[in-house]
Amino acid sequence: MVKVGGYILGEFGNLIAGDPRSSPQVQFELLHNKYHLCAIATRSLLLSTYVKFCNLFPEIKPMIQEVFRTDHNLRNPDAELQQRAIEYLQLSRVASPDVLATVLEEMPPFAEKESSLLAKLKKDKPRVEELEQQAVEKKSRPTAVMNQTSSSSGGGGGGVGALVDLGSPTGAPPSSGTNGLMDVFAGLSGSTNGHAVNGGGVGVGAGSFINDAELKKFVLKQNGVMFENDLVQIGIKLEARGNLARVGVFYGNKTGQALTGFAPSVACPGELASQLIVQAKPVDANLGAGTQVQQLINVECLQDFSTQPLLNLRFTHGAKAHDFVLRLPLFINKFFEPTEMTSEQFFARWKQLSQPTQECQKIFPATQPMDNEQIKTKLSGLGSKLLLNVDPNPENYVCAGIIHTKALQIGTLIRLEPNRQAKMYRLTIRSSRDSVAKHLCDIISQQF
Repeated sequence: MVKVGGYILGEFGNLIAGDPRSSPQVQFELLHNKYHLCAIATRSLLLSTYVKFCNLFPEIKPMIQEVFRTDHNLRNPDAELQQRAIEYLQLSRVASPDVLATVLEEMPPFAEKESSLLAKLKKDKPRVEELEQQAVEKKSRPTAVMNQTSSSSGGGGGGVGALVDLGSPTGAPPSSGTNGLMDVFAGLSGSTNGHAVNGGGVGVGAGSFINDAELKKFVLKQNGVMFENDLVQIGIKLEARGNLARVGVFYGNKTGQALTGFAPSVACPGELASQLIVQAKPVDANLGAGTQVQQLINVECLQDFSTQPLLNLRFTHGAKAHDFVLRLPLFINKFFEPTEMTSEQFFARWKQLSQPTQECQKIFPATQPMDNEQIKTKLSGLGSKLLLNVDPNPENYVCAGIIHTKALQIGTLIRLEPNRQAKMYRLTIRSSRDSVAKHLCDIISQQF
C-alpha cells in the first residue's frame, strides 16, 4: 500500500494539497514515517516519489533534500538505493524549476493493445447495426473533450467514446452540442496579426480564429473546449505555479480516418516574444481515426503581458489540407498567487498604491443577474484571494494577490462595488504596475 500510495501522491498529490489535512508536508510525513519499515525496493520507489514532491511542492524541497543527504541513503550498500539518492539530490540542487518540471512530469499510462484476432474479425465482418446505433448515439450526446482522467495520456487512446466533457467553469451547464459551438464561430473573418490562415473547409470561415467573446470565458476557468468543428475538437487544461505554467492541449480526431501531417505549433507574435517563453512538445504526425492526443506546452512569464500566444494547427484530411490559427487562452491572472489579508492590511496597502498611474477604474452596466454567489464564484476563479468581511460595506467585494513574473512580483488589489438599484458596477484595481491594473480592469469588467 505504501508503494502504490507513494506513486499516486508523487504524480497527483497536488490535486489534494489544498486541504489542510493533506498539505504537502502532511503527505510527505505520512509516507516518510513508514520509510524505515519498507523493503529496499519500496524505499527506492519512495525516493522517486520524494523527488517528484520537489517539483510539485517546492516549499518542502529542503526537507526532502535532507532525506537524500542521510548516510543511510547516500552510503547504502544497495547500489540502486544509493544511486537514486545521489542523483535525485543533485537533480534537486542543479536543475531549474522549468527543467525539473519537464524531467519529473507525469508518466503516461501504457497504451492498451487490442486483440489481433478481434481486430481482424471487426475488419472482415463489420457489425452494421452496431455502427448505425453508435452514429445515432453520437448525434444525441453532448459535444465532448478529453476529461482530466484521460489528460495524462501522452498519445492516442480509445475511440470517439473516450471523449468526455471537461465540465463548466462556474456552475453553468456544459455545451450541449456542435451546433451551439458552430454558432460562435459562424461568420468570422479577417486577418490574424500577419498569420495567413486557410480555413480549408474545416467548418468555419476562412481566416477565423477563436474570437474575443469566446476567449474571455477562459479568464475564469482553467479548462474547457476552445475550438471544435466537424474534424477536430481542441480542449485545454492549465496549471500554474509562480511564473511558470503548463498547458495541456488535447486534440481529438472526430472523423473515421486518420489526420496526416498533423503539426500544431505555438508562436508569440510581436512584443509577446519578449514577455513569454513558450515551449511546445511535438506530437505524432498521424492522429488516428477517433483518437486523441495531448500536447504539453510549458510557459514562463518573463514580464506582464496583455495578448495571447497563437496556436497554428495544420493537418491533411483525405486529400485536403487544413490550416488555421487559434488564440491560446492564456491571461496574466493565471500567474496570480492568492494573498490573505485582514481589513487593516488591505486598506493600508490600498492607501500605499495611491499614485494615479497605479489605479484603473471602470463603471459599467451589469450584463448578467447580480447574484451574490455567482459574483463570489467568478472572483474566486480569477486566481486572487477573495477576502470576506474585509470591506466596511458588506455589499462590496475585495480581492488580493501577487502576480508572479520573472522580472518582478506585482502586488494587485481588486475592489468590486455593485449598485443593485442602478444595475451597475464600479470596478477599481490598484497595482504596483499600471499596465497590469489597466489590463485586469478590461478583462474582469467583461465577466459581469
